[in-house]
Amino acid sequence: MLIIAGYLRTEPTDRDAFVADGAKAVSLARSAPGCLDFSLTADTVDPARITIFERWESEDELLAFRGSGPDSGTAARILGADVKRYVIASVEEA
Repeated sequence: MLIIAGYLRTEPTDRDAFVADGAKAVSLARSAPGCLDFSLTADTVDPARITIFERWESEDELLAFRGSGPDSGTAARILGADVKRYVIASVEEA
């Protein structure tokens, strides 16, 4: 299992539009084979921050969904990012 987690930074005035524009990608991801969870959310404290969380069954399924990554218009709106990939060996109920 893989978890992709972290945050993106946008202009504060663009953050809510960026999240709204990402709704289609979130829906597509959630219906993709191997996607266990996917969210793109506005931070409740920082007006420029967007939290990213993805959970995938395998790297192959993640890569099949991702393709080439964000288009140039989307990438230009991202001013900074700190997103990491976590490889999970086991999962237990909380």
